[in-house]
Amino acid sequence: MYIHILGICGTFMGGLAALAREQGHTVTGCDAGVYPPMSDQLRALGIELIEGYDAGQLALAPDLFVIGNVVSRARTTNGSARYPLMEAILDSGAPYTSGPQWLAEHVLQGRHVLAVAGTHGKTTTTAMLAWILEHAGLQPGFLVGGVPGDFGISARLGGIPPRTAGNPAQRPLFVIEADEYDTAFFDKRSKFVHYRPRTLILNNLEFDHADIFDDLAAIERQFRHLVRIVPGTGPHGSGRIIVNGLEESLGRVMAAGCWSEMRSFGAAVSDYMAQGEPDRFQVLSHGEPVTTVTWSQTGVHNQLNALAAIAAAQHVGVAPAVAAQALATFGGVRRRMELRGSVRLGGSSASDAPVLVYDDFAHHPTAIRTTLDGLRRKVGPAARILAVFEPRTNTMKLGAMKAQLPWSLAAADLAFCHAGALGWDAREVLAPMAEKALVADTVDALVQLVIDQVQPGDQILCMSNGGFGGIHQKLLTALQAHTAAPARETAALV
Repeated sequence: MYIHILGICGTFMGGLAALAREQGHTVTGCDAGVYPPMSDQLRALGIELIEGYDAGQLALAPDLFVIGNVVSRARTTNGSARYPLMEAILDSGAPYTSGPQWLAEHVLQGRHVLAVAGTHGKTTTTAMLAWILEHAGLQPGFLVGGVPGDFGISARLGGIPPRTAGNPAQRPLFVIEADEYDTAFFDKRSKFVHYRPRTLILNNLEFDHADIFDDLAAIERQFRHLVRIVPGTGPHGSGRIIVNGLEESLGRVMAAGCWSEMRSFGAAVSDYMAQGEPDRFQVLSHGEPVTTVTWSQTGVHNQLNALAAIAAAQHVGVAPAVAAQALATFGGVRRRMELRGSVRLGGSSASDAPVLVYDDFAHHPTAIRTTLDGLRRKVGPAARILAVFEPRTNTMKLGAMKAQLPWSLAAADLAFCHAGALGWDAREVLAPMAEKALVADTVDALVQLVIDQVQPGDQILCMSNGGFGGIHQKLLTALQAHTAAPARETAALV
């Protein structure tokens, strides 16, 4: 089969492309403004990328067009189609489908699907779970919304696992990041309803995606749909749902109806609990110690992610002690607290610590706060953290959560906001932070603001769900050229 993917550089669609290529299909795709890491992965697989959505691509004549949810029937200001190729597909009657539907029909059929859902932590938890199963010799397939360091790719088909008590039918295992965003412009159901999981993690749930959901209740409704399709208990049921007991919203979802075996984690009284600091903690199952996790990850959020992954792995026969061994070597995910480089400032003494530049995918206020809190726990109270962020998602551009930004940035010593293309005044929103917040309308101007304030030993954390205009390399280049100047008072630019 020859498939052409619209929106191929999204993390989900790029992973789908890798799976299709592994199955032997011919794959090409198009997107706008492609950027790493997905563009690098696709080119390494030999997948041709076409810039833009011009209607001429109809002449490729694939067997099937696979449509990403970035594509719509939107019009530009002059009335022309924003996605001319989609209009040409519809007009020609060429066959097309959504990414989740293609995945369900061509990859997930006959597999034991382990799905990770929630507002935050999906990518990291999915990568953890896949690595645990790999360490246990179960050869899982997976599709992760990022590139796990332990695998170097975002997706693979996997193999046939050995027979275990948790998987007596020897179904191939497939771990998938289960996103609540809509499937396509022609299918407004959440992506995850296509996946039919047998093991389901519900990590957390709060309001997001203000461009497609009116309120939290609308998102909870989609999660209730997901819960309904997990197999039940009894002689003909083998489903398990693993739920964060700290989340009131998930409590409402489960109270609306649950037909599967349920396990809880996180709360003071849960089936799975953690005792200790996030980098070293004891795991308790039903109140009894079962293993200890010692690893390189930071933050309470990752401690909770680990509990969920351990519980899910146990459902397919992996003992918690084996899971803990895997987590001890877990390499994280690209763009999740990824160290992009370090620079010792010119003019600083040999004893001065270098400036470190990190990249993280955080874009929701809660994710920004937990990421900063994790870094603060790692570096201690004395080190300075410079938070450089871009409110890029549709939700943030609409300003639905702008009031939470000062709260989310509380752990940073200075915050630098890229305010380009926002429909609201970032300077006004960040005014409660006074001199701790600085705003610029371009990436280059933002880099200069950071350089003007940087000191030896600073931790610069860049947060965006996009390429952020290549700010990481721009900062590293500017830091290398920077000569330390005498300490200056922070400019009150807000």
